[in-house]
Amino acid sequence: MQKIACVCLMEKNKMLSRRDFLQVSMAASALYGASGFGKWAKLAAQQKLNQNQLLEFENFGNVSLIHVTDIHAQLKPIYFREPEVNLGVGDALGQVPHITGSDFRKLYGIDDGSPAHYALTHDDFVAMADGYGRVGGLDRVATVINSIRADRPDALLLDGGDTWHGSYTCYHTQGQDMVNVMNALKPDAMTFHWEFTLGSDRVSEIIESLPFAALGQNIFDAEWDEPAELFPPYKMFERGGSKIAVIGQAFPYMPIANPGWMFPEYSFGIRDSNMQNMVNEVRSLGAELVVLLSHNGFDVDKKMAGRISGIDVILSGHTHDALPEPVLIGKTIIIASGSNGKFVSRVDLDVQNGRMMGYKHKLIPIFSDVISPDKAVANLINKQRAPYINQLNEVIGKSESLLYRRGNFNGTWDDLICEALIEEREADISMSPGVRWGPSIVPGQEITREDIWNVTSMTYGKAYRTEFTGEFIHIILEDVADNLFNADPYYQQGGDMVRIGGMSYKIDINKSQGSRITDMTLLKTGERIDPSKTYIVSGWASVNENTEGPQIWDVVENYIRRKGTISIDPNSNVKVVGI
Repeated sequence: MQKIACVCLMEKNKMLSRRDFLQVSMAASALYGASGFGKWAKLAAQQKLNQNQLLEFENFGNVSLIHVTDIHAQLKPIYFREPEVNLGVGDALGQVPHITGSDFRKLYGIDDGSPAHYALTHDDFVAMADGYGRVGGLDRVATVINSIRADRPDALLLDGGDTWHGSYTCYHTQGQDMVNVMNALKPDAMTFHWEFTLGSDRVSEIIESLPFAALGQNIFDAEWDEPAELFPPYKMFERGGSKIAVIGQAFPYMPIANPGWMFPEYSFGIRDSNMQNMVNEVRSLGAELVVLLSHNGFDVDKKMAGRISGIDVILSGHTHDALPEPVLIGKTIIIASGSNGKFVSRVDLDVQNGRMMGYKHKLIPIFSDVISPDKAVANLINKQRAPYINQLNEVIGKSESLLYRRGNFNGTWDDLICEALIEEREADISMSPGVRWGPSIVPGQEITREDIWNVTSMTYGKAYRTEFTGEFIHIILEDVADNLFNADPYYQQGGDMVRIGGMSYKIDINKSQGSRITDMTLLKTGERIDPSKTYIVSGWASVNENTEGPQIWDVVENYIRRKGTISIDPNSNVKVVGI
């Protein structure tokens, strides 16, 4: 396939303009630079995957990028189920990443039962987890990175953010465990999101000590509306004989999605105009390749790619999408590398005469039973965990059900959290935020304290108990739904639909804000929610300062201890129409 593609390029080049050549070059590169999953499918039945097959890659061009993102402090191997429901609206309807399951496999030619099936889709997850095992582990990620660097010593390692957040040890060390381990992997640059929920003082303390670039063209001083000095907008590199600019884009909606009082010094936003200025500036400084290290989310990145000229590669983060092939928008390729340490992306690029002429890409799943851990990083990880190991490993209960989170609506982990909030806090209705992070638990698996913290750990985790009117509950649901299903990606501020316990409702994703949510019903009585009536509501992760209540991990732990064995029935309390 590679020879055919290259020959076609050489023949077509005689008739194509330079712009057309770039387009054809990249399209052809996609053919021989796709995921490589086809080979693995043939080996699936015999379970003969090995490390060499996972890492196999024929060098291409002169520049290599390595991308990791949304690790969420997962140092050790985990189970992680990809979403079953990921709906797109507007121009995103029916487009990746808003395709799941068998439709996703059909699109990419992935065989049922193959390693790619397990890595990239949700169906038959429990059965396949038994065969393929856990994924991730930063000691395995280190092995992959080291292998790529053995081929391409000057490869750039770029971290898309959501790194110092999401675990027991990360919480108790204020991110230091992740900083120590990531430093050992030797990134060249990173950008940010959940890191800021450590508080601006702690963020500043860490960043001032980092041996690599902390980038954010959209991080501004809130008082003066000027670029924040601590976060340069870009960094220039010389790699493979080419000048490369890496521009950072932090999560744009930080003070909306997370508590602004934790980082009052900073403002964020999309800042398209400034982004174009930065691209123009680095081009004027001789950049031959412009890479955007982004935490926008995939749909936002697609829109930005169509609005900003001069970006060659967008390394996308935030929405946790894992795509085996890049998406091409104009002249820009967008790479999505999953989450939780489950994947590493390698991108080789041919940069000639100041232009990107082609690419080759591989999304590498980190099958932890296949990839050998790097011993030095494994020892470092164990060192970070050692002071807390007894607390981490304490068994709280056992699950008879698959516990997972990712998906637009129902996640059984959040169903469990919602049940705990209702029973432990004596509420009518419960709310759990539609965050995407958190590993899965397979049936029969013991639930440890670490598992609970992996889905609840945050610096504003108090479980409130308050009174809301039915009207206010409706307003909350409508607001979150518009954040998720607004046809304009720039009005989507991340996350999935808030999870609701004790109540059912219907949602039409194609209606306008204010009219998407109907048929709200209180489950314990079967009565429709009365807009004027007051209900006791318990939830967690409020962005309001001075929220009172026990920590959510204690609420969930107490509930699981009391139950002993967890069994979660299928959730049919949300009826989705308009799809």
